[in-house]
Amino acid sequence: MITRMDKSLYAYTMEEWNLLEKRIEQAEKSDTMRRLRRVFIGMAHECPFDKQGRVLIPPALREYAALDKEIVLVGVLDHFEIWSKDNWIKENEAMEMDMQNVEVRNEIAKLGL
Repeated sequence: MITRMDKSLYAYTMEEWNLLEKRIEQAEKSDTMRRLRRVFIGMAHECPFDKQGRVLIPPALREYAALDKEIVLVGVLDHFEIWSKDNWIKENEAMEMDMQNVEVRNEIAKLGL
């Protein structure tokens, strides 16, 4: 399953997607969770492969993530993310800026990094 968030696409195996759906379903019923269900779950697509083994991503998802010629695939534990090269550069720049914040650095330090 592929869905959208943070101007990128999140791709899950069906097994991971089913676990994620259960966690979201069991989450507190709040405005935030209602919106998350509507957008994150509601915009998800099961994306088939073509004859050359490429993932066929629907136009609405490609447009949302601004996917064009150059993309970046990022493995993130239980899923992978698909970024446009430009959005990935912006994300990295934002992380570098966040690293200037003491609270952010302390949160990361708790992991032993």
